[in-house]
Amino acid sequence: MSYFTQQKTFKTLLFLFTFFYLPVCHCHVQAQILDHSWRHIVLEMDEDWYGSKDAQDIADYVLLYQKDIGGWYKNIAMQTPLSESEKDELKKSKSKSKGCTIDNGATYLEMLYLSKVYKHTKNEAYKIAFLKGVDYLLEAQYANGGWPQFYPLKEGYYTHITYNDGAMVHVMSLLKDLSQGSETLGITLDEATRAKTEMAFKKGISCILKTQYKQDSTLTGWCAQHDENTFLPAKARAYELPSLGGVDTAQIVLLLMSIDNPSDEVKRAVDAAVVWLEKTKITGLKEERYTTDDGKKEKRYIQDPGAKPLWARFMNLEDNTPFFCDRDGIKKASIMDIGRERRVGYAWYNSQPNKVLEAYPKWKKALKPTPKNSYNITVAQDGSGDYTHIQDAINNCKSFPYDRITIHIKKGKYLEKIHVYEWNPKITFIGEDKAETIISYNDYFKSINLGRNSTFHTATVLVEGNYTHIKNLTIENASGPVGQAIALSINANACIIENCNILGNQDTVYLTGEHHKLWFKNCLITGTTDFIFGNATALFTNCEIKSKSDSYITAASTEKHSEFGFVFQNCTLTATPNVHKVYLGRPWRYYAKTVFLDCNLGDHILPEGWHNWKKTEAESFGFYAEYNNTGPGAETKNRVNWSHQLSKKEAKTYTTKNILGINSETEWLQ
Repeated sequence: MSYFTQQKTFKTLLFLFTFFYLPVCHCHVQAQILDHSWRHIVLEMDEDWYGSKDAQDIADYVLLYQKDIGGWYKNIAMQTPLSESEKDELKKSKSKSKGCTIDNGATYLEMLYLSKVYKHTKNEAYKIAFLKGVDYLLEAQYANGGWPQFYPLKEGYYTHITYNDGAMVHVMSLLKDLSQGSETLGITLDEATRAKTEMAFKKGISCILKTQYKQDSTLTGWCAQHDENTFLPAKARAYELPSLGGVDTAQIVLLLMSIDNPSDEVKRAVDAAVVWLEKTKITGLKEERYTTDDGKKEKRYIQDPGAKPLWARFMNLEDNTPFFCDRDGIKKASIMDIGRERRVGYAWYNSQPNKVLEAYPKWKKALKPTPKNSYNITVAQDGSGDYTHIQDAINNCKSFPYDRITIHIKKGKYLEKIHVYEWNPKITFIGEDKAETIISYNDYFKSINLGRNSTFHTATVLVEGNYTHIKNLTIENASGPVGQAIALSINANACIIENCNILGNQDTVYLTGEHHKLWFKNCLITGTTDFIFGNATALFTNCEIKSKSDSYITAASTEKHSEFGFVFQNCTLTATPNVHKVYLGRPWRYYAKTVFLDCNLGDHILPEGWHNWKKTEAESFGFYAEYNNTGPGAETKNRVNWSHQLSKKEAKTYTTKNILGINSETEWLQ
């Protein structure tokens, strides 16, 4: 008899049992259901079975249950045969996406199952549905890296970042395999989607690190759910209060320990969590289930010196003491103080953290030691260098060094937000290959969501250390045309950016500091609107400035007493196809100064050249000028009357010495 014939017979018998035999045979029926649970079918069948006709029939049901948005509802026995009318109803309800979730293994289990069946059958329908699931998971992720329990969002505690029952960990494990091109799933992604899954995983890790709870500044573990805005432990159901959880922490730590070449921040998180798990383990306690004299199921905990350690499901945030709750939400110190329904029907203790404690020594031993040469450091994603993450290398640099530190960065795409702190001056970053050594992140104004100044938190690379030198790298904000999104932000003095690609859209490069002086040499800078902006003095020599939309190149906010603002010398202004209406600049603040000398201006530059941003005061207070430019956009007869054409004598004042205060770059690179 085939599996499906058995299932149809089972449905018929279940109907009869419900009316005639349920009081007597209830336990037997439940046993049959558990024997054929959806989770068991996805995770525990023999590998060859997934290529069978029965497996494909179930996969076809999984396709029917998938909603147009790409996700699935929870708590559905996907293996249960469907009548024709039931199939028709599912087809009609495809657009009903509210209810799609990652809770209780939903979406994750369906995707995993489809991948297993596809691996054996190569049925494209299963792959297409799986890829829709990937798109759903990517869309459901918060900009801060977390996942809600339901997407589309469902009001209530369902919007919290959800670690409960491994929801987010399962999603991230799936994305991790996909981002690494793992063959275990049998499905590989195109490069663009693979890159998205890699970024989603990185942001997920960032979220996990931000939500790790601190007790008096000491890192501990995690809660089952965290507020999506504050990252603090949050309440779910009445008996699921803000707390720390052993099982949730264990699942997260096992995920962190699976990362190849983990960052220092990940290492610290794991170390702290292991210390906390050791501190909170309960020894000598064993769960015992039994039936009372009146036939009711019960459980109790008895002393047993040989029992494996256990951890409470809920621990107080202040002191880690376990607590228990009925549906009234009132904390109780003992499990025997709550009613039988909650006592028996809920897992209040768990032994899963033992897996962490068993794996931790081996994980710790495999970690790479700190490099011996602290002035000459190599970063390589494959583990062949001193560090695998650029930020880790920065974090381990000497503060305020007397000599220059050089960080060599091997080829690769580093999905990191980089911060060169004020106490990390005199660092040179040298990429192995400009085109293939890429620092990329995708924060933007709305994703940061910190109010009107969110723009300044979006930078992929933020430099605050004086005398920073960046060479042979690509720095990009990969968020796309979604508003303000900085690729490179510099709030430091005497920095040189050399032979780099700086890629973005609106607000690509932010340069700030009234007395800060910066030098860009032989760089490509791309963007749409105001993509070079700020109040620092900056010299651009032999750079390509590429406009990607009809808009404005510069938005200077030069300070009133600064002699120079943005100066472009021997630069080439280009544009992508279909871009024909670009202004050289406009004043972000009244005293803005921007000058182009000996540059080649493409035909995308408008005849009027400059725009006043509806600030008539800026026409007299600011200074916009040109000298000896060439190209179709250099014609000056129709320039706005408040701009200037420098004389030869005036142009001679625009020297490196006058603008930056140095004769050569070596004065800043010592």
